[in-house]
Amino acid sequence: MAEEFDTDDLSFSPSSSDGGSKGSYNTVRPSVSHRPSETFRARLTFCFVITAAMTAAILSLVLAITWESEFQSYTRENMQRIATTAAEVLAKQYEQQDGWTKSVLTYANSASSSSEEMGVQVLNEYGEIIYDDTWALARRMGYTSPTPMLDSGMEGNSLVTADVRISDGTKVGMVRCWAFGSEALLTKSDAAFRNNSYRAIFGAACFAVILACVIGYFTSLRLTRPLKIITSTASQITKGDLTARTNLHGDDEIGRLGETFDSMATTLEHDIKIEHRLTSDVAHELRTPLMAMLATVEGMQDGVLPADFEHLETVAGETRRLSRLVDAMLHLSRIENGKEALKIEHTDMVYLAHNLVVAQHQLFHEKGLHLRFENDSGKEELYADVDPDLIREALVNLMSNAMRYTPEGGWVLVKVAYDRPEVVISVQDTGIGIAKEDISRIFTRFWRSDASRERVSGGLGVGLSITKEIVDQHNGTITVESVEGQGTTFSIHLPQENGLRSAQSAILED
Repeated sequence: MAEEFDTDDLSFSPSSSDGGSKGSYNTVRPSVSHRPSETFRARLTFCFVITAAMTAAILSLVLAITWESEFQSYTRENMQRIATTAAEVLAKQYEQQDGWTKSVLTYANSASSSSEEMGVQVLNEYGEIIYDDTWALARRMGYTSPTPMLDSGMEGNSLVTADVRISDGTKVGMVRCWAFGSEALLTKSDAAFRNNSYRAIFGAACFAVILACVIGYFTSLRLTRPLKIITSTASQITKGDLTARTNLHGDDEIGRLGETFDSMATTLEHDIKIEHRLTSDVAHELRTPLMAMLATVEGMQDGVLPADFEHLETVAGETRRLSRLVDAMLHLSRIENGKEALKIEHTDMVYLAHNLVVAQHQLFHEKGLHLRFENDSGKEELYADVDPDLIREALVNLMSNAMRYTPEGGWVLVKVAYDRPEVVISVQDTGIGIAKEDISRIFTRFWRSDASRERVSGGLGVGLSITKEIVDQHNGTITVESVEGQGTTFSIHLPQENGLRSAQSAILED
């Protein structure tokens, strides 16, 4: 089977001359966005305008309907009042002159003279028209006859009437009033007033829409400015500028978004720096034993060094060191990724720590160190739900760290205490201590203090990282107190009951 690699499109294609399966891989080109940058601003402004327009339209419609109804009611009541007043005046004059005389009918002019567009008729008790100003009004308005005026003004609700009744209640006639050319009893002045009102409402609606457009534009401009800043900052970070920040602050959602974005960028910058440092440290840690092995093997190949037990042991020792390093890294990776399941047991922490001190006592004695155990909990037995193997591993790492950095003749104290509801196990030494500026970095992979860079201690530099991950898996915390030149104290705080045991039991039952 031949392998073909096309450098133009970065596709890898294993092919076969006999028609076998063919695989391919293509890198994805970064998409280039051609969308306008003002889309959100335009949409937000448009929403403001639409909202204002709909509000103005609904308000105008409701106002127009209400206004039209009230205005028609007002004009009808006004004309009815004129007709009633005229009927009362005519009734009084009718009684005084005892009938429909010409002098009585002259008082009908008081009604028709109130408006040039209003027609008035007076009927007697038999329904006969005895007064009609239609002819005079028609001539003033330019009609050749009153017929079209009557036809346009005497239909529907365009007519009002009032009975002419004398003091004893007898009906002696009727007054009829209407507005010529209108079906709603509107005179020209009334109609002009109504039209002007509608124009004012329409003008106010248009002004509201324009005002909403202006306010919407500037509001959207204010809202989109921080979003553009966030977008620009994200673009800078994407291009590799990890120091870019939005510097946005505030109690509103956008301010909190800016602060969260900056926090995320800071964390990203820190993580990438750690990643770069980790890559460098791993390369350094692997290169040192590999170079030692390569130099020894090449020396033996060239005949410079004899292929004896001593030199083969050097190669074997560096190989074992590489193996331990790889195993430690794999172990740390499994713990971090949760692939190493916890085996939670109700464990006596006093018994666990004491037995560990007993087992390690001879080793410390051989190094010229004093190892001591103290139970400061006030209880002979102190239980917690933990994975005893992992906790034992964490304590061994701390004790080994103390032994490695404590000069001969020094002391190492392992103490168990109870700080309800937590069990506290501390490892205190009288070693070289840790510089104040280095304390925040001690749990980083491959970190060593400057005093231990010469590797005489033989540490891999991942023990504290593993310890921290183990404590984190138990929902606990680890604290460090150190004085350079005087010693260091590591304290593991573990909750007695953290729910891990019940969760594990539920998983086993399933």
